Amino acid sequence: MERAHGASCPNPSGEAHDVKMNPKVDLYLQQGCMRCRFGGTPDCKVHRWQEVLKALRVILQNCGLQEDLKWSQPCYTHEGRNIVILSAFKEYCALNFLKGGWIDDRYGWLEKPGEHTRAGRQMRFRTVDEVVSREAVIREYVQQAIEVEMSGERNAEAQPVQAPLPEELVQKFSEMPELKRAFEALTPGRRRAYLLYFSAPKQSKTRSARIEKCVPMILEGRGLYDR
Repeated sequence: MERAHGASCPNPSGEAHDVKMNPKVDLYLQQGCMRCRFGGTPDCKVHRWQEVLKALRVILQNCGLQEDLKWSQPCYTHEGRNIVILSAFKEYCALNFLKGGWIDDRYGWLEKPGEHTRAGRQMRFRTVDEVVSREAVIREYVQQAIEVEMSGERNAEAQPVQAPLPEELVQKFSEMPELKRAFEALTPGRRRAYLLYFSAPKQSKTRSARIEKCVPMILEGRGLYDR
């Protein structure tokens, strides 16, 4: 199965040392969401997918996201902003990206949870093997979701915004071909975040200053909001 390359999260070391195991989520995995009569019983949907949910939980924690319980489900946040929700359903469990419509779904694994859903998207799982094989892609999509949330990007049709290249960046690319290559090697979410950041100021001088400031980060393959 195809894997993503170069994907990373705010905590790329692969260790969850900055993330606390939320006891509310521990209880969720033990009892279920308790929103229906099957909560706390072997028939609870959470129990059906428990091992898959645990595997997904580890990946999300290793991405540096903070763990909470919202709407009776595990919710993962970045700087207080909701990024993804972990859910159990009858036929599958899923990562629910709240603004998944802005993610560049190059692997075709995101689905609309409902016919009229605009922004939300699901990545669905039925086995631990599926989680393991998609780990790099999960990390890439989480990073994109963080960048979308931090940039404040909005679009009524929930489609990725293709921000134009500012003239100052085009000029910098002509001066530094290696910068152009490094920029094009970034994930779509990282490129989009940079372009929105560079294009925001009205004055050319300010746009140029922002570009100069970010040159080392781009050459290192880092996103605007990477730590």
